[in-house]
Amino acid sequence: MTYRALIAGTGAYLPELVLDNEALAARHGLDTSDAWIRERTGIRQRHLAAPGELASDMAAAASRAALEQAGIGLEEVDAIIVATATPDSVFPSTAARVQAKLGVTRGFAFDIAAACTGFVYALSVADAMMKAGQCRCALVIGAEVFSRILDWEDRGTCVLFGDGAGAVVLRAAEAGSTDRGLLSCHLHADGRHGDILQVESDSGLLRMTGKEVFRHAVSKLAGVVDEALQANGLGHSDVKWLVPHQANLRIIEAMGRKLGLPREQVVVTVDRHANTSAASIPLALAEATRDGRIRQGDLVLMEAIGGGLTWGAALARF
Repeated sequence: MTYRALIAGTGAYLPELVLDNEALAARHGLDTSDAWIRERTGIRQRHLAAPGELASDMAAAASRAALEQAGIGLEEVDAIIVATATPDSVFPSTAARVQAKLGVTRGFAFDIAAACTGFVYALSVADAMMKAGQCRCALVIGAEVFSRILDWEDRGTCVLFGDGAGAVVLRAAEAGSTDRGLLSCHLHADGRHGDILQVESDSGLLRMTGKEVFRHAVSKLAGVVDEALQANGLGHSDVKWLVPHQANLRIIEAMGRKLGLPREQVVVTVDRHANTSAASIPLALAEATRDGRIRQGDLVLMEAIGGGLTWGAALARF
């Protein structure tokens, strides 16, 4: 018997502290302004983790919300996969920490490191494991505390990121029993461009060549979006919702135009969350499913690009 992965529930967690652009600039003595940041990125505020608040804390909170929405108990969870570039520690994995904090006592748990593309990578791995019969109910989580790896003297990067976590519950269903669920995932990487977006090994701080990242983003995301649609015999007009990685409003708008989607069918949270890396897509999914925009039967396209370089897309019918 073969299975496919259904998205049964979504959950989100955002830290209590919210800083708008002016407050962020004042707090860190940055030579910037609200107008400068908004014009270049579309960001107006971000959430920042409290002292001592860890990726696993946020991931566990988002997971509880997703399980509650799905109506699934902890005893059913047999896999936890966390996408993060800011783990609690080298080991044990953040996923194992989440397992303990939730009180899950069965199955397996591990992390995936693919930067901002991490959630798409994690979805793909969970989907493949369900098809192979290795799990029946999985938590797939993106959780980031980027405020801990930012150079607060570099206005070109520190204004771009925020903290948070998003989670989905995947439940296995018999293939052929429904047209809902993950249709396909498409992953890519090109390590030759790793230096344009990285965390330095010596300083432990994020460094980015913004113009180069933007140049790669538009072309690579357009390619993988078409790849996902063509693999399923679908066209741009079949997409009901675009849920993109929330890095920059200009990139998001370019992808919306590429698909011919009106702004109303593109889920945007970057203005309020900033770039939360692997957490951005599940945070946006949680918002759009919980406020009623994404409904059962809708075809949803998710795409992301991040350090590595890594990029990918996932297509799902809710």
